[in-house]
Amino acid sequence: MSQFSGVYPILYAFYDQAGRLDDGLMRLQVDKCIAAGAHGIAVLGLVTEVQKLDVNERRHLVEVVGRAIDGRVPYAVTVGEQSVHGQIEFARMAQGEGASWVILQPPSVKGYPEAEYVRFLGAVADGLDLPVAVQNNPVNMDVSLSNASLLRLRDEHPNITMLKGEGPAVGVAELVKAADGRYAVFAGHGGKEYISNMLSGCVGLIPAPDALDHQLVLHRLLVEGRLAEAEALHAQLLPLVLFMTNSIPGLLCYGKRLFAERIGIKTIHARAPEITPTAFGLDEVRRMTRGWAPL
Repeated sequence: MSQFSGVYPILYAFYDQAGRLDDGLMRLQVDKCIAAGAHGIAVLGLVTEVQKLDVNERRHLVEVVGRAIDGRVPYAVTVGEQSVHGQIEFARMAQGEGASWVILQPPSVKGYPEAEYVRFLGAVADGLDLPVAVQNNPVNMDVSLSNASLLRLRDEHPNITMLKGEGPAVGVAELVKAADGRYAVFAGHGGKEYISNMLSGCVGLIPAPDALDHQLVLHRLLVEGRLAEAEALHAQLLPLVLFMTNSIPGLLCYGKRLFAERIGIKTIHARAPEITPTAFGLDEVRRMTRGWAPL
């Protein structure tokens, strides 16, 4: 079983006025998340706008964030290259920059038998000597796997010890039960079903960092078995989580602005394509976070 657990915020990509990755703001983001108590840091998921970054930018971001973390907390890097060789090379690079574990995405080419995606991910895992997770997101990704295939990956490849399980909580619970301790499952989707996820046996959450401080409290309450308090806090957070998880473009528009405001970033430089925030949308975010302190 993996030694990793807890709340791992997955970082936003911040850009400078020229449209390049802003190294200083990426380092600020790391420092603020660690100071808030994050159990680890993750990068290069949909929240990091990975589809807008070229391979050189992704490599640069992994390096900058790895150096900023400097071993203070575990570091998880998502790997989404479209070939076995590409994923192995990128994951080894991430390991060299301090990654504690990697999260493999199945290639985004649809239409192949599920066994082919299993073979792909297994071949990548076999080429690595660090802990591996698989990302399974049937809502937002082009390719997802059945529980049977995920269990096969765990059984046949001993370094696949974790899962970023972003399907409905009932399906994730069935996998956790069937795995019988063979998978450490991190939930996603902003934690909208986080109480159900934790009650079913998940070990943590990989959310955007907007509500990190509150989600850390929620995680602690659940670990300590203080369910009534956890339910009350979750009820307070849920309107914002649902607002932010309606779509990835919406999250990148409003979530990034909320987080930037909470850590003292005054100006957001967007990278196209980007939706423009509305006055109503910004007012709703302010209403749902009224009274929140800076992060």
